[in-house]
Amino acid sequence: MLIDDELMSYLEDLSCLSLTAEEKRRIAVDLQKILEYMERLERLDTDGVPERSHPFDNVNVFRDDKIGTPLDRALILKNAPDSDGVMFIAPKTVE
Repeated sequence: MLIDDELMSYLEDLSCLSLTAEEKRRIAVDLQKILEYMERLERLDTDGVPERSHPFDNVNVFRDDKIGTPLDRALILKNAPDSDGVMFIAPKTVE
């Protein structure tokens, strides 16, 4: 794919940018390099390579959810600067 002036103008309009001639030239060179690299990647033989969403074989390391005794609400609210007996009362932070 060739990155020409017409494509650069289209991308400039699409991105709502106003680029100088030098910026357009530099970006065109960068885009051409990116496309060439993508073409190289397309030529790779990936037969037999499993699809992956992550390069590592990590598994979920979280603990299992277990039902336990609920915390004592009165004891927790005792530490609050202000409460209504059910919830914390905090100053409004968003208007």
